[in-house]
Amino acid sequence: MANVRLVDVKKAFGAVPVLKGVDLEIADGEFIVFVGPSGCGKSTLLRTIAGLEEATTGQVWIGDRMVNDLSPADRGIAMVFQSYALYPHMTAYQNMAFGLSLAKTDKAEIDRRVRAAAEALSITDYLDRKPKAMSGGQRQRVAIGRAIVREPDVFLFDEPLSNLDAALRVRMRYEFARLHAELKTTMIYVTHDQVEAMTLADRIVVLNGGRIEQVGAPMELYEHPANLFVAGFIGSPKMNLLDVTMVEASATGAVVQIDGGQTLRVAVDAASARPGDKATLGVRPEHLALSGVGDTLQAQVMFVETLGAAALAHLTHPAASDTLTVQAPADLKARPGQPLTLHVPAAQAHLFDAAGQAFRRL
Repeated sequence: MANVRLVDVKKAFGAVPVLKGVDLEIADGEFIVFVGPSGCGKSTLLRTIAGLEEATTGQVWIGDRMVNDLSPADRGIAMVFQSYALYPHMTAYQNMAFGLSLAKTDKAEIDRRVRAAAEALSITDYLDRKPKAMSGGQRQRVAIGRAIVREPDVFLFDEPLSNLDAALRVRMRYEFARLHAELKTTMIYVTHDQVEAMTLADRIVVLNGGRIEQVGAPMELYEHPANLFVAGFIGSPKMNLLDVTMVEASATGAVVQIDGGQTLRVAVDAASARPGDKATLGVRPEHLALSGVGDTLQAQVMFVETLGAAALAHLTHPAASDTLTVQAPADLKARPGQPLTLHVPAAQAHLFDAAGQAFRRL
């Protein structure tokens, strides 16, 4: 096992910068997840750690070695890609053993490692099967097993579940969590799926435009996003955002005004703001309520999604650039065009300044 340290890592393809100075420390045995929109640099960053891409500038450390000049094979890493990349003419056993055979590892040791990995991944019964005779989930387990047998210091996963159906992704998330708990090896995992990130990560790294926006535990990012980008990216359905103007601002709270004259209290440290400043109010769908405590605003129903255990009401408001979403009881009866009164609890609201930076929640 090993820690990973990135020091001002930059990567450009020709004149196009992709990574714009990444500093990050990953602890020994940590499960870290890179998330962000397409093109944000998360896969490039993973490939740079692996040595599949060369950093333009900066340092990549694995354990106590700077590995910039080392080949992928010499970095002590094993990588699992989005595609399984299994040899179709080989059995699962042969696929898992192939790299060790090339390295002239003792046959008894190969057998020990392959069977131990198969046992950990619950694929012992499939070792004699070729890929075409296995399901997608079984093939993915073989690809992971091929990485495990190398006994690397660091595992790198590049969107390994994106080719699986929804039900199988849920099962495989559990398998990844169990595997990490068992192996206790450093794992770095890239995904565009924030559900995977929230359920698997010790810490999440949110990337945007080649830079790190925020690093933290899943619930830290969910409850205390550092800026508007993180607030809008983490959470499903995403956070509701409304344009507001500061009316009162102090270290003990703020009062903001929405277009139309409605005022709302927000429990944030707004000592750095001034009355008249433009700001953005954020409220998650589960915190907007159709009844209860909190200041109120009115919005009009567009449509209602009934999901069984709950409903999602989608509404319009002139201060919102996108639709508002409210998590409501499953028996909600609301027609398009109907006004709904929404309660906004001060303690669960977020507030962002004109530059998009969050005021600290109290």
